[in-house]
Amino acid sequence: MASRPDLTAAPAPLASWRDFYELTKPRVVALIAFTAVVGSFLAVPGLPPLDKLVLGALGIWMAAASAAAVNHVIDQRIDSEMARTRHRPLPTGAVHEGQALAFAFALALGSMLILTLLVNPLTALLTFGSLIGYAIVYTKWLKRATPQNIVIGGAAGAAPPVLGWAAVTNSVDANALLLFLIIFAWTPPHFWALAIARREEYAKVGVPMLPVAYGVELTRLHILLYTVLLALVTVLPWLTGMSGLVYALAALALDAAFLRLAWRLYTSGRSDLPMRTFRYSITYLGFLFAALLVDHYWRIGA
Repeated sequence: MASRPDLTAAPAPLASWRDFYELTKPRVVALIAFTAVVGSFLAVPGLPPLDKLVLGALGIWMAAASAAAVNHVIDQRIDSEMARTRHRPLPTGAVHEGQALAFAFALALGSMLILTLLVNPLTALLTFGSLIGYAIVYTKWLKRATPQNIVIGGAAGAAPPVLGWAAVTNSVDANALLLFLIIFAWTPPHFWALAIARREEYAKVGVPMLPVAYGVELTRLHILLYTVLLALVTVLPWLTGMSGLVYALAALALDAAFLRLAWRLYTSGRSDLPMRTFRYSITYLGFLFAALLVDHYWRIGA
């Protein structure tokens, strides 16, 4: 005989705005939006049109937030098994899958409407490609298919400064692609450092991150080599004349600190170094793009 439902049980709590905000991965998306805004400023010699700057940044932020919410939905099973992510809104039941998908769809739709109607169709098209690249191609397929997931999927994460550039110019040129290349080279050492720190959790849920598939030693070597590549790439804006001495000096200082951490990570077995490298990589990218912005206007005012 079927048991009666417990009518005295407390109803599930309603999701709060903070739960939905958490679905957007706010700190990650804030860095994405910042690089997009910097791309907008670098695209023009003076100040970009205020409407294109603001609406472009809003549309790009909404698309990135939508992709993050989709990532939560697709990864909810593995998130529930990893200590780092088990407190996210979906694993805890604070937000249900249907709510998260509806939220993601609303953000994506709003983003495309803003970018298409109020910015330009090129930015909308590029942003949509980036959204699909991260939310579907990377999260659904690449992440579980190959240890090179971060390298291949990094293209979607490297797009924001190009999107910001396109928002104010309705075009993409070689300098915009240099900004893309910087983030593309930055992504592997950034994520692989985290993957070393969390390798047991990734192994538990069957995600073939590089340290899981090929071991920590090889991953440390890859981090060092990609950090060297990153340092070389970050010199290109100065060598091409896109940026000046202010940026060059900042980039050299930031690269030196990153290379020092990568070398120590490669040569030392200290358990704190992977997370130190990961955290520094976030600071590194923020300051690097800030230096690009400062240099852009300092040189004009000189």
